[in-house]
Amino acid sequence: MSDAVMSEPVISCVDLHKSFAEGDLHVDVLRGINLQVSRGESIAIMGTSGSGKSTLLHLLGGLDLPNKGEISIVGKNTTSLTDAERGKLRNESLGFIYQFHHLLPEFTALENVAMPLLISDNCDADTAARSASELLEKVGLGDRLQHKPGELSGGERQRAAIARAMVTRPECILADEPTGNLDEKTADQVFELMLELKQDVGTSFIMVTHNQSLAEKMDKTYQLHDGLLEAY
Repeated sequence: MSDAVMSEPVISCVDLHKSFAEGDLHVDVLRGINLQVSRGESIAIMGTSGSGKSTLLHLLGGLDLPNKGEISIVGKNTTSLTDAERGKLRNESLGFIYQFHHLLPEFTALENVAMPLLISDNCDADTAARSASELLEKVGLGDRLQHKPGELSGGERQRAAIARAMVTRPECILADEPTGNLDEKTADQVFELMLELKQDVGTSFIMVTHNQSLAEKMDKTYQLHDGLLEAY
């Protein structure tokens, strides 16, 4: 386990609440979450299915809004931003990795990885392609640049998804069961790759996982239980 680089939090939340209502049914999913993640720090969040892990990750990433509480990404309070402002902040500061790769099937690996740079305001097509190619080379896909997702194995697709999440050199990666759809050997390889890239870029990681052995390799582990985070 590496020592986290302590600094001003990259992501923080204070007294975070989230509930869902449908008809007469009201469910309190998160009931006062407090969390700070420093630059370069890796955090694992564990919990049973339905405990709210993915909900918390979506809130931290600005993909949803809480019913109560504040969330800050690189010092900016996301709850006070417009949808467009949150989207711009996500693109500039965060990367996302999911259990299923969510690569766009009609585009090549190179095009998929370059996409986050192409939709930003400050990167031309040549620079985006060069950065994507370099990162795909680093994740072992240098000979698969022009292959579409359907032509890649499950492990290759997930490595491409990791490259896509890292290509903007984000402040923090939010990973939701990033190895959950892989066999054990491939999962270990993909996870080690994530940690290597974390060291290279200095990115923070918040990972939701059921895999305790992977969680133990992170700097800190929390258990989400009954709507609250507990140190594990």
